[in-house]
Amino acid sequence: MEKTEVQHQNHLDGAVNILSQDLVEEASRAGLDNHLQRWIEDLKAVNNPQLHQLIVDMQELKAHFGSGTYDKDTIGRLLTRLGKSTSQAAVFAEGNTQPRVEKLGEALLAAAKQVQGGDESTPASDLAADSSK
Repeated sequence: MEKTEVQHQNHLDGAVNILSQDLVEEASRAGLDNHLQRWIEDLKAVNNPQLHQLIVDMQELKAHFGSGTYDKDTIGRLLTRLGKSTSQAAVFAEGNTQPRVEKLGEALLAAAKQVQGGDESTPASDLAADSSK
């Protein structure tokens, strides 16, 4: 059975929701693996060679989460690359799907920052970092 545009949009909304949660906690739940697989299948269904690296990165992320070991550098690198690539790929989306793809790109980049500890600094965190050197 062919997926409808609404099903694709629901997958995009679900991905944004998962990315706004604690990813390690989400990875411990059985549903993340299935969700990542649906996302990979949706990307493959577009049949656009320019999305190949997105598919490869998604498969690597899925395998990493499936391994049970969570290397924040690997996850952060993949999420950053996925975020940038997804934002660029939004031009291929149409109608109500395009803003969802754009939002997904933003959510991926935000999740990458979360995994990597964020890049926001405050005067207090700067002082703490300086005093620990």
